[in-house]
Amino acid sequence: MKHDISALMDGELFEDEAVALLNKLKKDTHSQREWQTYHLIGDALRQPDHVGKDISAAFRERLQAEPTVFAPRRRATQRARYFAFSAAASVMALALVAWLSMQAGSEPAPQIASVQQQTPVRPASFPSTNSVNDYLMAHQEFSPSADVQGAASYIHTVSEER
Repeated sequence: MKHDISALMDGELFEDEAVALLNKLKKDTHSQREWQTYHLIGDALRQPDHVGKDISAAFRERLQAEPTVFAPRRRATQRARYFAFSAAASVMALALVAWLSMQAGSEPAPQIASVQQQTPVRPASFPSTNSVNDYLMAHQEFSPSADVQGAASYIHTVSEER
């Protein structure tokens, strides 16, 4: 519908299409508002000197003439009631916590499970140091702690066995 209204304003519709659209515009209020909006846009495009008109002075005058509305103050009784209810709720919460803690300690807790005697811990046995040292020597170039990666094949490691 918007496309048809725009085409009618630009004179791009045939006569029979224009007559049909004008009949629709007479019946439909939404289409009439679109027609007015398109004409307002067209007027603004054709007369840009009216669009940029300074309305700040008129707006300022209307704003100063408008009465100031103050919000009513809260009554002192409302504030006092708020603090009284807050204090009462805090006291009730403390009383509930105290009552529950006194109830929980009055009877012994039932035994759920018993602890079995554990077997003594034996120290772990390590493989012989010679075989571990040989393994570490063969793979030291792949160690992430080596400062120079890839150069370990050029470094000779010397160890002394006692």
